[in-house]
Amino acid sequence: MTARTNRRRFLAAAAVTAGGTIIGAGWARLGQSGVLLRSRCPLPPAFQSLLPIPPTLRPSRVTADTDYYEITQHLAEVSILPGFATTAWTYAGSFPGPTLISRAGRRTVVRHVNRLPHPVVVHLHGGHTPHDSDGYPLDLIAPVAAKPGDAAMTLPGSTMVGYRDYVYPLRQPSATLWYHDHRMGFTGPGVWYGLAGFHLIHDDIEDALPLPRGDRDIPLMITDRAFTADGQLHYPLADPDFHTPGTTSAYRDGVLGDVILVNGAPWPVLPVDRAQYRLRLLNASNARRYRLRLDPPPPGGDGLVQIGSDGGLLDRPIAHDDLPIAPAERFDVIVDFRRYPPGARVQLTNTLGSDSTGRIMRFDIATGPAPTDDARIPHTLTAPNTLDPASARTTRTFAFQNYPGGWRINGRLYQPGTDIAQPRLGDTELWRFTTDFHHPIHTHLGQFRILTRNDHPLRPSDHGWKDTIDLGPAETAEIAVQFTDYPGRYLLHCHNLEHEDMAMMADFTTI
Repeated sequence: MTARTNRRRFLAAAAVTAGGTIIGAGWARLGQSGVLLRSRCPLPPAFQSLLPIPPTLRPSRVTADTDYYEITQHLAEVSILPGFATTAWTYAGSFPGPTLISRAGRRTVVRHVNRLPHPVVVHLHGGHTPHDSDGYPLDLIAPVAAKPGDAAMTLPGSTMVGYRDYVYPLRQPSATLWYHDHRMGFTGPGVWYGLAGFHLIHDDIEDALPLPRGDRDIPLMITDRAFTADGQLHYPLADPDFHTPGTTSAYRDGVLGDVILVNGAPWPVLPVDRAQYRLRLLNASNARRYRLRLDPPPPGGDGLVQIGSDGGLLDRPIAHDDLPIAPAERFDVIVDFRRYPPGARVQLTNTLGSDSTGRIMRFDIATGPAPTDDARIPHTLTAPNTLDPASARTTRTFAFQNYPGGWRINGRLYQPGTDIAQPRLGDTELWRFTTDFHHPIHTHLGQFRILTRNDHPLRPSDHGWKDTIDLGPAETAEIAVQFTDYPGRYLLHCHNLEHEDMAMMADFTTI
């Protein structure tokens, strides 16, 4: 199939409009909000596909202090639903994109080449990154064939034609990060159509721990999608030519799909040994929240033992029976399949879903005796490291609210180049977030510590270093944050991608 035909099929699929089901106030109280976009093709039975593991990208060049990579973004046909070839926007031809693996403190340079039909931006989510490589939404990579006078070339910001080099010093601890599209007004469709991948950071502290590793350390990108009658990715674009941002008006609360994908496969199966596994959970959905639970739970409960959050390892492990995870959040958990009998089948379920969205994937436990497993979960994972609220020099309040003209922060639609704050590098600040709706709130550059929710104690899932906090309707939270190393312009925004595309962002400049 030619690139021209691929592009035509992709745009035709994007232009289709299907009826949605509004998830109203009752669902919002259960932790879900948005509009369900139903698929028009028959959905496959659950637990028929093996879980794919995204390929690991190898450096194109290595020097004494830097690893160099190159990723070409282009349209590709990928296999998602049985019997269909789905045209996706891809990093290097796959969905999810290839996984990058880096060492903390070792410089990584990634050249992204844009052979897609539209401009793109790349954001390393969770990265401690200089501003000119952070993925500011107007720092575009125009397509290779772009010419002077093209729309992308006339926008404010820093537009490169064909490619851009992103420089990541990675002065941060081991963590599960991800990279995704961040083009202003079009992040939602960019991610929905396939632009997302893992970037894992390792360090000496993590290496010294007896945690599961190798084939028992598995990244799991959880997403929801909807499909057209011919198996194409379906998204309710306001403008199928990608000139006017946002969705059709019915989907402004967020787009929910009826097919749950893990690493790009619908409701897959992972055969596992009777051993301990590290699962790196990422919610890469545009708007859907999940509450993850093992079914059946292991004897005695506490089946999900959390060892890491957005920003890396916790001080100490925390055991959960279920775990809420909002868009952009990451949780590293240990699951001990030795607690189940040989041959057991264990589902990872979503208690915020129903029917097709109530199940995520299945683990099929091997029969026979348990193999050698010398992994264990230490009582202490890393040295305590926090921010002292008493040392805060500034308190700021940010209201995330819905207005007739769009989603706003402190009453303002996003205005590139206009700062909502100017924090000083090295200062600890207290930021207070208030909401009128479900909003997963994300800060660039700095990880933070959650201090309070509605002046109540933290939820078990709130501990550790975070770059995204999920707030429900009429919630208030306070975080302690400190930005270091890099002066420049960064972003604070809602990570419901439909809210983000419809102007729920704000710039802040570190000085």
